[in-house]
Amino acid sequence: MSFDLAAVVQIVREVAAEEILPRFGTLKAHQIRSKSHPGDLVTDADIYAEQALSQRLSALLPGSVVVGEESCYQDQTILDRLSQEAPVWVLDPVDGTGNFARGRERFGVIVALVRGGRTICGCLHDPIRNITIAGEEGGGAWSDGARLRVPPAPPLTAMRGSIGTRRTSPLENKVAGVVHYASAAQDYLTLLLGRIHFAFYQRLLPWDHAAGVLLHREAGGYNAMADGSSYRPIVSDKGMLLAPDRTTWQALLPLVDDRSGGTRE
Repeated sequence: MSFDLAAVVQIVREVAAEEILPRFGTLKAHQIRSKSHPGDLVTDADIYAEQALSQRLSALLPGSVVVGEESCYQDQTILDRLSQEAPVWVLDPVDGTGNFARGRERFGVIVALVRGGRTICGCLHDPIRNITIAGEEGGGAWSDGARLRVPPAPPLTAMRGSIGTRRTSPLENKVAGVVHYASAAQDYLTLLLGRIHFAFYQRLLPWDHAAGVLLHREAGGYNAMADGSSYRPIVSDKGMLLAPDRTTWQALLPLVDDRSGGTRE
């Protein structure tokens, strides 16, 4: 299987410029809709960006298929493509739709290429700040020509991280702070840029995490499911923790996951 990572990055950036940015802060009420509940939003930007990404990425890699967040909402059987032989583009066209719909800048585009249950490449793009991080399995994580490395872990009391919507007291008492961006894309971007040090997720959807987990690992970080197994790009509620290294991961896990004696989201 051969593909051009630079071409993937170009497609992601072009679609963001054409389909997402022009709609930011300009959406009308009829262009914002609810899905499973009133807080679960989809906008015209999500729909049209997913269509454009699907068409262009499929053309870039003949024989590939697509699993997109919005298409999966309409047809859950699309998830079955992740267990088939064809390479799969896994897309979240606007991650952080709630922020986007409200005119808040914390959103991003997430694209991953998966084959045989393994993530082959990933791309994260922040259209507002024009930051893109991309990489291939075994090739490192890169942004604007610079190879990224997860910074060494500071003392636990100096760490900041993301644990979802709940701020658990065991963690609050031991770290410098927790953030809630309401966007996995923003979590992973700030994690890779060294602005936060850890992230814990309970509910895992492949379009939210496949790209970021690969890039974090390629940047030298340590990540694993709460039970110690490796992440796989599937739907799961087993919990996953990302940290600068294994020792830090082991120290943080009891503070964020109740199956280890702490508290989870």
